[in-house]
Amino acid sequence: MTETTPILCWLRRDLRRADHPMLAAAAATGRPVIPVFLCDECVETLGAAPKWRLGEAVGAFGEVLEGIGSGLVLRRGRALEQLQRLIEETGAGAVWWSRLYDPAAQARDTGVKAALRAQGIDARSFPGHLLHEPWTVRTGQGGYYKVYTPYWKAVRGRPVEAPLSRVTALRPPAAWPPSDNLADWALGAAMRRGAAVVARHAAVGEAAAEDRLAEFLDRRISGYRAGRDLPAGNATSRLSENLVLGEIGPRRIWHAARRLWEDGIGGAETFLKELVWREFAYHLLHHFPELGTANWRPEWDGFPWRGDNDDAERWRRGMTGEPFVDAALREMYVTGTMHNRARMVAASYLTKHLLTDWRVGREWFEDCLIDWDPASNAMGWQWVAGCGPDAAPYFRIFNPAGQAEKFDPDGAYRRRFVAELSDRPGAEALAFFDAVPGRWGLRPDTPYPAPLVDLAAGRARALAAYQGFKG
Repeated sequence: MTETTPILCWLRRDLRRADHPMLAAAAATGRPVIPVFLCDECVETLGAAPKWRLGEAVGAFGEVLEGIGSGLVLRRGRALEQLQRLIEETGAGAVWWSRLYDPAAQARDTGVKAALRAQGIDARSFPGHLLHEPWTVRTGQGGYYKVYTPYWKAVRGRPVEAPLSRVTALRPPAAWPPSDNLADWALGAAMRRGAAVVARHAAVGEAAAEDRLAEFLDRRISGYRAGRDLPAGNATSRLSENLVLGEIGPRRIWHAARRLWEDGIGGAETFLKELVWREFAYHLLHHFPELGTANWRPEWDGFPWRGDNDDAERWRRGMTGEPFVDAALREMYVTGTMHNRARMVAASYLTKHLLTDWRVGREWFEDCLIDWDPASNAMGWQWVAGCGPDAAPYFRIFNPAGQAEKFDPDGAYRRRFVAELSDRPGAEALAFFDAVPGRWGLRPDTPYPAPLVDLAAGRARALAAYQGFKG
């Protein structure tokens, strides 16, 4: 290889210029850099909302790269095949990428690395998705952490490398290889009419993510601890959709919030703990790759959860008759995200009051959330269901009415998203009917349903199932 041999920089969930180890290393070589994004076997399996949001991010980052005299080559097909074709077309001697940690991505990347190295290609992976590589955090006995609090104590004082400077220039190749047209991929096709509704709430791209972080740190982090459980408020950072696509790096968030914590700003430590909760999810996924598909506690394999059922379909449609649960699901259809407190309540209702397998809910969130994350989503569902690591005890059953009274006392959140609760519903409540599939036949004048199950009776049924299971 010479100084004119190109490097293919395979971009995935690292669509930013600031604190980008792989892109910074490529720029530092002085060699031509060809950024590439592949609509490959992993992208093709994404749910409707995550795939749409990824397409928006790719388009935005392509424009950013063009703004610094570079570009983004798009190809569709299996990753190894497309990379090999690009190597032939460009004479590239290296393929670099940022690591991912879900099982499907790891299997793909392991195969790509082995095949390319066998061809004499410099196939190399870089960190950048997490604060700490999952295999580097170990207990005193050399194992991995299975409970969050000890994990937090282990990493809260652990050094985190300072964010790298923003990449401002990439040497272009002598000639650019052909590129697909992003619109031809139709990544938002499965969203249908819902895409236009969700687009009003998405903050796409690195600049938007940085603005979100700055606004949160300047104005809202001091109230984060007290306000983060109130879904009608505006206390959270809303950075989850940006983090999952790498539009902002976790090190940048960590160091900015850490400085405020050290300065005694209230809410900063709580916020950092939530960032580390994401790390903990990936730590667990690394050591238990089946986290999204199998009970973490194998003794739960015999629990009598129901498979998919008509009650679960009512839950999916935001028509359970429990306003707090329905508001949560409807928030997801309108905004693409769901407040964390609402996620817990909605998940508890499905798995306990409706005795439905947590994987039914996990799959639905995977299809509908623009901030879907394979580790956090899986761990969250198992935590609520009671079968996961560091889980809430099964008998901790969230009562939607009690949760609403505590965390939405004036009903603002429920009225914001459930049109049937207001004489004059707002735009977001009405947008629900524009976002959901037309085949559901839901309209603003559709009568609001009676509750699927009496809350006390549903709790008693769940506890009886648990006692019978424990035997």
